[in-house]
Amino acid sequence: MTDKVTPDWIAADWGTTHLRVWAMQGGTVLNHAESDNGMAKLKRDQFEGALLELIEGWLSSGPMPVITCGMVGARQGWVEAPYASVPCKPDHSEHALPVCVDPRLHVRVIPGLKQGAPADVMRGEETQITGFLALNAGWDGVICLPGTHTKWVHVSAGEVVSFQTFMTGEQFGLLSGSSVLRHSVDTDGWDKSAFDEAINDSLSRPERLSANLFNLRARDLLTAQPKEVARARLSGLLIGAELAAARPFWLGQQVAVVGATALSQIYADALASQGVPATVADGARMTLAGLQAAYRQVKEPA
Repeated sequence: MTDKVTPDWIAADWGTTHLRVWAMQGGTVLNHAESDNGMAKLKRDQFEGALLELIEGWLSSGPMPVITCGMVGARQGWVEAPYASVPCKPDHSEHALPVCVDPRLHVRVIPGLKQGAPADVMRGEETQITGFLALNAGWDGVICLPGTHTKWVHVSAGEVVSFQTFMTGEQFGLLSGSSVLRHSVDTDGWDKSAFDEAINDSLSRPERLSANLFNLRARDLLTAQPKEVARARLSGLLIGAELAAARPFWLGQQVAVVGATALSQIYADALASQGVPATVADGARMTLAGLQAAYRQVKEPA
């Protein structure tokens, strides 16, 4: 249970693996808490209890507004929040309302976004986009949101026009943890020159990705290539192939990278190697700013 504070609303980022909550007084954070009770661990009737475990000390007798985003609104989540179709504003106002047993809770779930052709979906990233646009008024261009499933999002006039998802982060995790390459990249070290070289290799010849990946293992066996070089090359080869496919998004565009600081900087460095400067913004801060924008929209509807 959290310390006792008296917020006027609560923000919640509820992903697949974690739940993060903030006690809010307007735009001021009074307290925060988190748990590993992500969507993947919970059955539908367990979400309310998982939330109460973190915010019990913040509740009073009256209903507390709780604005949530992320996988809590997935089909396997607390309540399915139907996707809004692009092009549209990312701060779509038709929130889903899960049934709460505790009368002190009034929970709203922000919907994700969907695209018909090519088929694509997002949940959670739309709130980060909302937050970025709230803090960067009038911004037009492309927002890259790196992660397990990286999004490239074209934004114009405050709307998400189109987007595309790449499974680069998941591929890196699988290859570095479960494939034959795990023996060659088992380190936290990093070699930036090897990363830059691999970016260029994949951008110039993306069709050679599979062969270049096995080359990492061969270099280890035959030349004892340092693990930090192999790990950086693995990342560079995968991100380079992603950049090659996403070229229509970032070429000649204003670009922002929104996500965890270390990963976002890796993407910014990759773009810089192609002569594309990128603004880097912290993903957690953008999520909170997006939740604040959603609360303002509920409190003061247009």
